[in-house]
Amino acid sequence: MVTTTTAPAVSRQKPTLVFSEIVSFAYDTFCSNKVRFALTGLGMVIGTASLILVVTIGMTGRQYVLNQIQSIGANLIYAEYEGGGQPITNSAPDPLSLDDMTAAVRDVPGIVAASPVVPLGDRIPIGNGKERDIQILGVYPDYLTVRNLVVLSGRFFDHEDEQAHNKVTVITETMAREIYGSPENAIGKVIRLTGLPFTVIGTFKERVNTFGQSEVTDNTIVIPYTVARYFTDTPTVKQIYFSMADPSMVGPATDQIRRVIKSRHRAESVYDVTNLTQLVAVAERTTNALTMVLLAVAAIVLLVSGIGIMNIMLATVSARIREIGIRKALGATRREILLQFLSEAILISVGGGLIGVVIGLAIPYSVRFLTEYRIPISGLSAIIAIVVSSLVGILFGTLPATRAAKLDPVESLRYE
Repeated sequence: MVTTTTAPAVSRQKPTLVFSEIVSFAYDTFCSNKVRFALTGLGMVIGTASLILVVTIGMTGRQYVLNQIQSIGANLIYAEYEGGGQPITNSAPDPLSLDDMTAAVRDVPGIVAASPVVPLGDRIPIGNGKERDIQILGVYPDYLTVRNLVVLSGRFFDHEDEQAHNKVTVITETMAREIYGSPENAIGKVIRLTGLPFTVIGTFKERVNTFGQSEVTDNTIVIPYTVARYFTDTPTVKQIYFSMADPSMVGPATDQIRRVIKSRHRAESVYDVTNLTQLVAVAERTTNALTMVLLAVAAIVLLVSGIGIMNIMLATVSARIREIGIRKALGATRREILLQFLSEAILISVGGGLIGVVIGLAIPYSVRFLTEYRIPISGLSAIIAIVVSSLVGILFGTLPATRAAKLDPVESLRYE
């Protein structure tokens, strides 16, 4: 009696590629076509680096403008009669007065410094028989604080000089250099203003050059307000400057100062009471608009690089049709073929994106380490750049990967 045994059935399961194998296949393909894929990813490098640099440029521009405004005076409020462009000696319908400043300081909380401005004009000799037109500003000692001026040599006049009516003056750096050779040489010199001798006790400059757009010009001489009153017929002033204790108080205080001044004058009189926050808003809108334009350019670069990735992947699919047929004959599923080619596209885009991020961050960091400029750097922009590069790889790699996955294995094996 012969006993027969039945051999156990052999399971025929299709081999399944794991994610690590898919990535390994993609990496091997990349290594075998380094030049082609490197040139394809170059657009992604440029696009992501541009995206980061665009954000950096926008932030730097905004910070620069804000620093300039803060250097002029972030806490600054100034008031002026809108018809007050005439000389101070001429009669005006309803100009500002020193009493307006006193009332505002008394009634508006948070004002830490204030100064009137009385402009005068004169001519002074500068040597060799030449004369120069100058502008004289009669101000309070607090003008130094309110306008955030920089004293280069000597000192600014103080309250004792103001109360004693001392005939002292502070001149601009430009004038000191042109007349006396240097700011230091100007100290102690005597300038005759309207026939009276004034001793130069200091030189100054604006913290930020306003290029003649403010009341301070290159030919400006500053004297105590009490002395300037010798040359005026009325106690009217052209401008009044206020400095607040905190920038957050500037907006409300501007409205309060306007109401105080309006209450002291005729109803039909118009006064310009404003601050620099409007410039901040304009600067923010300008830098945001510029950033959006540059981001659009970076997006176009990424779009072009994405199309390049799609084209190279389509060419890769056409060149590897027979390989795809062999893989399918060995049991590779559509999903695995799809993931393989999609991972290749993502590898190109993410690899290029990472290199672009390194370049985009290396440039501003180099500027920070090698120079005194503290350029703002956004880590969020680097994250966004990586996410965008990944999305570009997925979006533009889907079509070639889908085409490869749908190829018929029999027809693929016949392909030459």
